[in-house]
Amino acid sequence: MIIRIDSLTFRYPNGTTALDGVSFGVGAGERVAIVGANGAGKSTLARHLVGIERPASGTIEIDGRPADGLGIAELARTVGFVFQNPDDQLHAASVVKEVGFGPRNLRFPAARRAELVESALRRTGLTAARDTHPHHLSLGERKRVALASVLAMDTPVVVLDEPTTGQDHASIVLLGNLVDSLAADGRTVLAITHDMDFCVEHFDRVIVLANGRVAWDGPVADWPAHVADTADESLELPQLTRLGRRLGWEGPVTTVPGFLDRLSSGTDPAPLPSAQTRIPLRDR
Repeated sequence: MIIRIDSLTFRYPNGTTALDGVSFGVGAGERVAIVGANGAGKSTLARHLVGIERPASGTIEIDGRPADGLGIAELARTVGFVFQNPDDQLHAASVVKEVGFGPRNLRFPAARRAELVESALRRTGLTAARDTHPHHLSLGERKRVALASVLAMDTPVVVLDEPTTGQDHASIVLLGNLVDSLAADGRTVLAITHDMDFCVEHFDRVIVLANGRVAWDGPVADWPAHVADTADESLELPQLTRLGRRLGWEGPVTTVPGFLDRLSSGTDPAPLPSAQTRIPLRDR
């Protein structure tokens, strides 16, 4: 396991318990989505992986080493963290300087540093913006700059906090392809996300947090059935799952290929609602 968390508990200074006995492990090359309602403890958990927060009790191991003995700079060699708000992360006067900041601080040789920076710019579609000030870019572009700055550090673990927020369709497609390619390279990707469609399309496993605890942990293909069985209204089902349910299909469908297979299998769907039929906002 590249990440092992055991009985992690964290309380804020006002006494609020954000994490309450959280335990799970993540293997090298896994793609894990951490989901849950606002306030479930998702971002607090992610900040523990890079040492921004420290547990009240419990343990965290990163690549076989206890995290409590490692500083933020040392953890940054293993875990790259992309903040939800890129403006909390960006500080340099140009995109290329921003992307080069991490590998320079890690003291990579000049040739490797240049290679990593160019690769990160290319993979995030930012080559043409290399000399632009990050704060002259859109929110979605700034999020990609923050992502590129982490990719250039070449960490074995990448943590993404709400990566699709503020992104247009083309950027989400680029991001999904990037998550897939990182996993293919053997790197571990964790994402804190409310985007269930992105989750089921690009991740292998889902961990559901509720009230600071792990409420469910399993393969992404099994997760929609779990939500339906428990009527968990804090999370919205993927669009194709909701459409399949409107069509009266048995069992969840989550991907376009799966949906097309159902259509070609001879399944006789229930009729679609008429234009006069009211559809709840949640199912639109």
